[in-house]
Amino acid sequence: MSQKIAITGMGIISSIGNNVEENLQSLKSGKHGISDIELFETRHAGNIKTGEIKLSNTELAEKLHLKDVKNATRTALLGMIAAKEAVENAGIADINGYKTGLISSTSVGGMDMTEKYFYSYEDFPDKQKYIDSHDAGNSSLLIADYLGLKGTVSTISTACSSAANAIMIGAKLIKNGILDRVIVGGTDALSKFTLNGFNTLMILTDSYNTPFDNNRKGLNLGEAAAFIILESEDVVKKENKKVLGYLSGYGNANDAHHQTASSENGQGAYLAMEKALKISGLDKEQIDYINVHGTATPNNDLSEGIAMIRIFGENKVPDFSSTKAFTGHTLAAAAGIEAVYSLLAIQNNIIFPNLNFKTKMEEFDLIPVTELREKNINHVLSNSFGFGGNCSTLIFSKS
Repeated sequence: MSQKIAITGMGIISSIGNNVEENLQSLKSGKHGISDIELFETRHAGNIKTGEIKLSNTELAEKLHLKDVKNATRTALLGMIAAKEAVENAGIADINGYKTGLISSTSVGGMDMTEKYFYSYEDFPDKQKYIDSHDAGNSSLLIADYLGLKGTVSTISTACSSAANAIMIGAKLIKNGILDRVIVGGTDALSKFTLNGFNTLMILTDSYNTPFDNNRKGLNLGEAAAFIILESEDVVKKENKKVLGYLSGYGNANDAHHQTASSENGQGAYLAMEKALKISGLDKEQIDYINVHGTATPNNDLSEGIAMIRIFGENKVPDFSSTKAFTGHTLAAAAGIEAVYSLLAIQNNIIFPNLNFKTKMEEFDLIPVTELREKNINHVLSNSFGFGGNCSTLIFSKS
């Protein structure tokens, strides 16, 4: 069953804004959200910068009008805010009016709660109730409960491509007539575990990340949540819904190369882009902008650049930029926030700048867009690649 997948709503919270409009204004003005860590204790405070959302859990709960948040992880709270905005943006009054599901994604899950109570579990049995919050699916269930959703709820965790795969699965559920409407995206909060883990891998920069720059030193971690609403053509027509854009293509492939590194020839990225283009029915020349994965690690940017050249040809790669210099790398949420940014690019006919770029990489002749650029944008290709070689590509198109 082939049908167009409409996007009717979107919501986001990141280090550059607490909603869609604030994110858009930051992207347009070049205001990044990379800063020193303030909200949790770590030996790396003052040395490692992150894309931290400057709201405490209590303040997040107040925005949600929640009275008791003792069992809610930061990952869940961020997800609730973004999902709530997406549902409201889509004008959904009855969340269960159609066959509706939630496909959420996370890498960190409830790690912040685990760090807080881990050493109390044995001696303080009353704290053991927090063990359940560690599970990746816990945040999805809390988000669904907050929204009042009674339909399908599932959780995806494929590292940094998680939200892209959640979006892809949501589209397939609609195409196969299983659901009429799906809330899809991802959420991840910062934690000591994540910070220490990436620091051990030696892929964090001690400054600001510089995607696709020859002198790039690594990524800044970030935290965020973003969800979009996918709806079937039938629901859109029946409800006379405003369409923000369409999910026209998607592809997933595995690099099958290394646990944490991309292959030298970008095979996984190449296959994911190739599959997404095939499903979309678009010619590669129709892609107006690529929101690259662009983590600013030496390995990723080289591998992704090679894959893009393989797909589009030497000197024929479309305009591209990485928005991770704004937000940091938000892990499972990355493809969710970059889906929102792709839709904003289409709606406003602009390409967001690749901040901090100075020197072209010596391996190839690729230069990202470094200033806000006006351009008629009909189709955006968005890449998200995860540890374990899980590579995913989404294509968003103008309505």
